[in-house]
Amino acid sequence: MDLRIEPVTGRELERFIRLPSRLPGRRPNYVAPLWAEERAWHDPERNPGLRAVKVVRYMAWRDKVPVGRILGLVHAPYNELHQERTVRFHQLDAVDDPEVVAALLDRVERWGAEQGMDRVMGPFGLSDKDPQGLQVEGFEHTPVVATPTNPAYLPALVERCGYRKHADCLSYRVEVPDKVPERYSRVARHVLSSEGLRVVPLRSRRDIKRWIVPVLDLVNQTYNELLGFIPMREDEMHKLAAAYVPLLDPELVVVVADEADVPMAFVVALPDPSEGLRKAGGSLFPFGFVHVLRAMRNTRQLDLLLGAVRRDMQGRGLTGALGMHLLEVAIRRGFKVMDSHLVLETNTAMRAQLERLGGQVYKRYRVYGKDLGRKA
Repeated sequence: MDLRIEPVTGRELERFIRLPSRLPGRRPNYVAPLWAEERAWHDPERNPGLRAVKVVRYMAWRDKVPVGRILGLVHAPYNELHQERTVRFHQLDAVDDPEVVAALLDRVERWGAEQGMDRVMGPFGLSDKDPQGLQVEGFEHTPVVATPTNPAYLPALVERCGYRKHADCLSYRVEVPDKVPERYSRVARHVLSSEGLRVVPLRSRRDIKRWIVPVLDLVNQTYNELLGFIPMREDEMHKLAAAYVPLLDPELVVVVADEADVPMAFVVALPDPSEGLRKAGGSLFPFGFVHVLRAMRNTRQLDLLLGAVRRDMQGRGLTGALGMHLLEVAIRRGFKVMDSHLVLETNTAMRAQLERLGGQVYKRYRVYGKDLGRKA
């Protein structure tokens, strides 16, 4: 049957969004995203970040059957900031067919060239907050929140099109010890007392909300060297908060601040909801939220979502202080393992901290790159 690549019209957007859950070849432990959140991501009224970028969406068809999708975007503010001319591809999903993947990528490449771009990178969305890369190792482990859940065959099909590694992100699995290592307790006590800092008591989600903008400002100050990072505006901060605060447990949010309540460091963790999200099939209603809450109550895995240490305080022991307080809660509540979320392979400082705790790489994700015009 002839293969067609067609732009997605408004009426086809819902099919585009839902396509990964309907394609054959899906991995057995596939975890659907929350479809309501996916629709919000594609809506500029609810996702302000879309307003500053150019976006195209394509679907691949054989006869009347959709067999793949891809999104292309040109992030002008990021390109201008970093003096790049890069087009990104994102949300690539397809059947196990090299012709389909090649045709989808080619369409985004040609569109990018028409926009004056000279390089293509992906999978990568608006920022590092979106799932990035294709998983290339660790498929036997269930995907966690905000990470790719692609089938194992997809990376090889992308590589056949001339794409090569641009950057790898790693996920570490860290066994929770029976007790907090003495060196963490010692370092934590010293840094807090010597620097005049304190761990902020958070007892409710209302307490968390007042810290949202200050800690995300800290992210803006410290993440600027990360792949694809673009500073968040305040409206984007509130959008991110709206998505995650209802799920957060105040005990698993650690903020270290000075006497003037200026945050110096923070970390946010979440009881792993993956099994509940898998059972919910991407919908919280009418009963999906029950699966998610049950999974978060019963899981023995803690997922690290976000963290930062102010740049002038890095290397002075604050990571140890965060780790000590988070481990104390994890031990008391019976968590057995932690997932580090994605850490850039080149982030040697963070990797060293995780490896000192006995962490081991158990998943790997790859962002690919290709110069436009290069032949596969």
